[in-house]
Amino acid sequence: MSFENPQHTKNLLLLKSINRKKPYQKKLKNKKKKDNQKIARTRRQRGYNWENTLVKRFNSLNGWKAFRLGSPSVSLPDILVVNNKNSSIFTIEAKSGTGTTLQVPFDQIIRCLMWTEHFELYKTRKVILAFKFLSKKRVDIGKYEQRQLREFYKVWDVSKKTVNCVCTYEGQTYAVKDGKRSKLYLEEYPMPFKSKYRILL
Repeated sequence: MSFENPQHTKNLLLLKSINRKKPYQKKLKNKKKKDNQKIARTRRQRGYNWENTLVKRFNSLNGWKAFRLGSPSVSLPDILVVNNKNSSIFTIEAKSGTGTTLQVPFDQIIRCLMWTEHFELYKTRKVILAFKFLSKKRVDIGKYEQRQLREFYKVWDVSKKTVNCVCTYEGQTYAVKDGKRSKLYLEEYPMPFKSKYRILL
């Protein structure tokens, strides 16, 4: 007669249970990875579309020339805009999304300031933060609700210390440091083109 060790039997059952879970866990992990990749691609596409829209708007105006420099580079602004006739140069950081806030990291503001400061021959040199809140608001993963599309164009105040900047759907701007918000007043810039989605505060 043979006797099985109860603990040994228990360990075998536990091991079988774990092995059954592994394929499911791997499948779940792969799905999450694919979902994250899809979200990242969607965000990049939104950013590209917004930048492309702004470039087209400027280039449709007499005297203005805009260039999309490419956001993947850490040393370049999203957009460079010049008008040689009225001696103006803008560097633009363009943000768009479905959330209730949009953020421009401080290092992106710094790189814009560096570019505008180098072009000293231009009389008007501005860093503009262009925010676009899409007409659908994200309320959950893959779930949205309709809202008004809004655009805001804020001029960075060069006298202020460079910080992470957040713009809300209502057009209010805040400085974010160590996870805390503080009110940050930035002027709206009167863009040379017209947009029915622009909200004036």
